[in-house]
Amino acid sequence: MAVDLLGGDDAPAVVVDGALRAVRADPDLHLLLVGPVEAAAGVIDALTPAQRTRITVRATRTAAGPADHAPRADSTVRAAVSAVRDGAADALVSAGSTGATVSAAALGFGRWADVRRPALVATLPAVSGPVVLLDVGGSLEPRPATLVGHAVLGAAYAAVAHAVAAPRVGLLSVGTEAGKGDRPRRTADPLLAAAPLPCGARYVGLVEGYDVALGVRADVVVTDGFTGNVLLKAIEGAYAMAGGPPASGGAPRAAALLGVAGTVVVCHGAATPDDVASGIALAAHLWRRRATDRVREQIPLLPGGDNTDQDAVDPPARSAGLPAVDPPARSAAHPAAEHREPERRP
Repeated sequence: MAVDLLGGDDAPAVVVDGALRAVRADPDLHLLLVGPVEAAAGVIDALTPAQRTRITVRATRTAAGPADHAPRADSTVRAAVSAVRDGAADALVSAGSTGATVSAAALGFGRWADVRRPALVATLPAVSGPVVLLDVGGSLEPRPATLVGHAVLGAAYAAVAHAVAAPRVGLLSVGTEAGKGDRPRRTADPLLAAAPLPCGARYVGLVEGYDVALGVRADVVVTDGFTGNVLLKAIEGAYAMAGGPPASGGAPRAAALLGVAGTVVVCHGAATPDDVASGIALAAHLWRRRATDRVREQIPLLPGGDNTDQDAVDPPARSAGLPAVDPPARSAAHPAAEHREPERRP
């Protein structure tokens, strides 16, 4: 796993601590630490000689800032993306700027050809089981076609990453009756009802905020990135008041990025060491399950780009400043590599 040492509000200390916990918890885990050598030494020096053999370092000293939607080539997040693209690592974990991480991944790995807007998907430990929530910050605009496309992504992710059989998909709104919500949601509701969903998923209609915490009505809850991010942080605050998230699992402060040709996990900027460790563990879990490839296999045709005026599903777009390119050659040249356990690297 390529870990961005300079990503996050309290980096590198929190990231170093989280990386230590991840290595100690998983004897098969190998980390490529991307950042200042002295920060990486904080991990290496605290490990046993055997554990140190599972750590490598790629030195760079530039952090991507919140406004860096096209981060510099020498930034830690771009260097981590390059490491994955070049085969030096299998997945990327960063607690840095969401916009910078999403942009770096889309530019470095390429988006899936029919995905205009990649989505960040978080899994919340609800009362009745895990609930997949998306988008939580990848795309802030609530366009109907985007909501439909993200429903497809979320259904496939729930089935692949969490083994949810026939996922129930709901659209977050202010009520469950038809016609509730703002214009994008009122338009997306009938589109979702008619859209084919993968993995035997079915659309259950509009759901409300408490359905995310209960998990009784839906396994996948779809919303725009602005609302999803606000909701996610509100739930995190509720967890903090209650003494932490339920022990039933999930990594609510880590989200997987869907729609790019690589395994990417974005941690909350205010992540704790445990959150960083959970994000690294999530990335390893997704890579070991071939989750990115398997989600892509489940959705051979996604709804295309958005049309602000018509609010309809249009053909795939090539705009938004991100290239719609094919996956990098590594995936095509080495398809079997995604099936194996991470190899031991010096």
